[in-house]
Amino acid sequence: MSAVDTHAAPARNAAPGTQPYFSCEDVHAYYGESYIVQGVSFAVNEGEVVALLGRNGAGKTSTLRTIARMDNPQMRGGKIHLGGHDLTRMTSYEAARLGLQLVPEDRRIIPGLTVEENLKLSQIAEPKGWEIERIYSHFPRLAERRRQEAVTMSGGEQQMLAVARALARDLKLLLLDEPYEGLAPVIVHEIEAIVSEIKSLGITTIMVEQNAIAALNLADRAIIMDMGEIVYTGSAADVLADKALREEYLAV
Repeated sequence: MSAVDTHAAPARNAAPGTQPYFSCEDVHAYYGESYIVQGVSFAVNEGEVVALLGRNGAGKTSTLRTIARMDNPQMRGGKIHLGGHDLTRMTSYEAARLGLQLVPEDRRIIPGLTVEENLKLSQIAEPKGWEIERIYSHFPRLAERRRQEAVTMSGGEQQMLAVARALARDLKLLLLDEPYEGLAPVIVHEIEAIVSEIKSLGITTIMVEQNAIAALNLADRAIIMDMGEIVYTGSAADVLADKALREEYLAV
């Protein structure tokens, strides 16, 4: 199988004549005049977990931010659809109202608020998500710390809260940007368990993660980027089995 053949293992697309649950079509994005996302196209089925992988600087996070309709990078071409809605010209707020939730690498926990206040604030903005007690049933550690100021928790606990806030909103597509970044190995295992549970709940997820092996062990499918372009699409199992591919594009 060629490492650069993006058609070698195609995505599990929707039935002929129907639209995939999520799609990017020929998306181009820039930081100023720097061309970062170069004609990216892929689709994700409802309930699928996709790992978006590549070396540092490959364009993974920029692609995720473009999907989330962030102001930076600036999208200058292409189309983005979710659940039958055209997100292409929407703001990040409008896309979030339709269920697209980004958990950024820096987590953006609000200082001065407790764990529960962070969750409730999310529900004020998007009241269609999970109720607080349902969240606590899946995140018992957050329940234990519900009255603790959120920014005083460990990095792993803050990552749990960042994911839980997405669930507290009307969640249709979860975008995870480096969920294991900066965490001790024992905490990574805890976050892996949470992502695995999200997968079991059928939540459609795109995950950018530098820890490629951990991401591939959870994902259904892998998309590999290099220099702003998609160079490979295939099953996560195929990438795990292809050492030459991993060494060339993932350095693992």
